[in-house]
Amino acid sequence: MSLSASSIDVYSMNADGSAQRRLTRAPGLDTYAAWSPDSRHLVFAAGRGISAVTLELYVMNADGSGRRQLTRMGALSAMPAWSDDGKKIAFEIDALPAAVWVMNADGKRRHRLTPRSESDYNPAWSPNGRRIAFARKQGGNVDIYVMNADGSHERRLTHTRRVDAKPAWSPNGHRIAFQSNRDGNFEVYVMSADGSNQRRLTRNGDEDSNPTWAPDSKRIAFQSDRSGDFEIWVMKADGTAARQLTRG
Repeated sequence: MSLSASSIDVYSMNADGSAQRRLTRAPGLDTYAAWSPDSRHLVFAAGRGISAVTLELYVMNADGSGRRQLTRMGALSAMPAWSDDGKKIAFEIDALPAAVWVMNADGKRRHRLTPRSESDYNPAWSPNGRRIAFARKQGGNVDIYVMNADGSHERRLTHTRRVDAKPAWSPNGHRIAFQSNRDGNFEVYVMSADGSNQRRLTRNGDEDSNPTWAPDSKRIAFQSDRSGDFEIWVMKADGTAARQLTRG
């Protein structure tokens, strides 16, 4: 994602930061892009104007062609995430309260997974497609939960009085990366898939957030403003060897 004066657009690049390419050019907001498991498509949220009051989900080919609308919810539909088999997409609707929904990859058979009494967002599929991790806001704090893919058997993984959010399942299914401000500012953390062994990976006075795993589970890309602007960085899965990929 990249910001200009009149729009926010979706870009792609190689894993080393090279070959950056703009994929969307419509006026307004194109954001929250997520690759399909076969890397042939991207699902993303789009709205008219930088301060769009509604976002709908779209899908396009990996080169930016073939843009097609999936939802017509009249709400803020965001944070789409593909199931590992590419057949379903989980997403959040930021209504009052927010909720996790799921639909077929063609936009059909949309239904709500989390209860209307809670505020839930940031869905992330497990690699085997059987579970979904998500964030739940309760009072002033946010914690990470996991549930079965049909919405049953919720289980709380983090227990802090701050914000633990943006879970990202490692491709091997063993760990979940997430962002947390439990130690002051937002940093990237990792834990075992059952919530144990929670450990901080980044350590600086700036914001590190929005982690996502490399396909081999050996690296984590994340967003950081440690260079002065929000850019994309990558590090080893143990938090070492952080390196900036984008510049401006």
